[in-house]
Amino acid sequence: MIFRILTLFPEMFDGFISSSIIGKAIDQNKIVVSTENIRSFSSDKHSKVDDAPFGGGAGMVMRVQPLKDALLSKPLSSSGKVIYLSPRGQTLTHEKVVELSGLSELVLVCGHYEGVDQRFIDRYVDEEISIGDYVLTGGEVAAMVVVDSVSRMVSDVLKNDASAEDESFANGLLEYPHYTRPAIYEGDSVPDVLLSGNHAEIEKWRNSQSLEITKSRRPDLYEKHLKEKHLK
Repeated sequence: MIFRILTLFPEMFDGFISSSIIGKAIDQNKIVVSTENIRSFSSDKHSKVDDAPFGGGAGMVMRVQPLKDALLSKPLSSSGKVIYLSPRGQTLTHEKVVELSGLSELVLVCGHYEGVDQRFIDRYVDEEISIGDYVLTGGEVAAMVVVDSVSRMVSDVLKNDASAEDESFANGLLEYPHYTRPAIYEGDSVPDVLLSGNHAEIEKWRNSQSLEITKSRRPDLYEKHLKEKHLK
């Protein structure tokens, strides 16, 4: 899986791509992550990448030329997609992450200022994605979220592929509680069922906990789960 990130601040990704699971996946050639500085492709003698918006208004808008040239500096693979990280995009969900993980390449375009010239989006962007109903100072953090979440779905990136199947949202519910040693800490005990060795009862307990937690914290997901279960 290849991730190309077009950004004005490639240094923001230095720690991200060299640490933890992402760093190990890169070292083991399971994923490829590259960053390209959009400013390097500017035709302006001062490497300017933005300008004032037509029609007036606050802020600046990123110009088409450096974005286009940065994008087209390398060919896109046949099953790749160009994604612009934008608050007006489709919200990133587990289902979308799974869908994206099936592609061979993602080019993630990080906007700044008031956004990018719409003509770049119309001509070159396949999809706009948002990581939530709020506005960031730039698309870099959102790009990291996409790389992190999608990479975890790529085969063998996680030591145990079952981990991805058991987590929150994978089955439409929030995840059940986890416990580890010691069995008793400052008077608080691990639920007896988890110490019983009865895997059927443990699975039953985990399912019930997922249902209760989802019902109390995300009633929207709970209702969706019930409807989908009813349709099966």
